[in-house]
Amino acid sequence: MKRDTFQCRVYYEDTDLAGIVYYANYLKFIERARSEWVRNIGLDQNVLRNDFGIVFAVRKVEADYMKAAKFDDLLTISTELISKTRVRLKLNQDIYRDNDLIFKAVLDIVSIDMSGVLVKLPKVIFDKFT
Repeated sequence: MKRDTFQCRVYYEDTDLAGIVYYANYLKFIERARSEWVRNIGLDQNVLRNDFGIVFAVRKVEADYMKAAKFDDLLTISTELISKTRVRLKLNQDIYRDNDLIFKAVLDIVSIDMSGVLVKLPKVIFDKFT
């Protein structure tokens, strides 16, 4: 399935005193990349929430921190859909500095209603995830 990429710069606020990215911020970086990935496939999450009453939530994440990102690094985050059902998307997300893989994550994303109950994606939405 198609891989999408997103770039972001490491800012001072992302790091600790040594200039190394704080571990939880990698999850923020991949969240930003997922939001752009969804936008790039033509899906407006505001419309999904407002018109369909559906939002996405991370159910599971496996993270592998391989090398540290540092202040001022330019990172490339790739997002790739591995599998899908009407209620779950499985994604790979990798972070690279130049061509060097520094972080890997595998995520299960679920579709839920505003009360947190699993719901099936409407076919018109589901079909956008190719």
